[in-house]
Amino acid sequence: MSGNVYWLTGLSGAGKTTIGRLWHEELRRSGVPAVFLDGDELRQVFGDDLGFTEADRRKSAMRNARLCALLSRQGLTVVCCTISMFDAVREWNRANIPGYFEVYVKAAMETLRRRDQKGLYSGGTEVAGVHFSVEEPKTPDLILENDGQTTPAEQVRRLRTTFLEE
Repeated sequence: MSGNVYWLTGLSGAGKTTIGRLWHEELRRSGVPAVFLDGDELRQVFGDDLGFTEADRRKSAMRNARLCALLSRQGLTVVCCTISMFDAVREWNRANIPGYFEVYVKAAMETLRRRDQKGLYSGGTEVAGVHFSVEEPKTPDLILENDGQTTPAEQVRRLRTTFLEE
């Protein structure tokens, strides 16, 4: 029996990790054998051998996708929070991961600049969506507008209603 993969994608600072961690906790409390993967942590796990060029970002995204597929085939549900704003990666996920659910955590650029927890939007770092374009998800299973009008706990309730109470 395969586990599901919840692929939370969005720009840096959109709230993917915060919402994803809470979603992972909710799944575990519900008795679902789940693991949590974060894009920044995965870069370190894989040896931090990739930079931030478009080619390296694509390679990193595909590593994440393949790991999610592997874990789900072993019966684990995966919550993966990653920018990975490439149509080709999301298409690969849909074609190769049964139980794949794409969640677009969307926030306005004004909100992202205001949050800027990592100092990316105010520093000299090249940022996805600012210094180079991204491919926004075209057919996500759920869009979470996350500009601050809804708490992370409320966002998790939307995930639960959408995916567990269908």
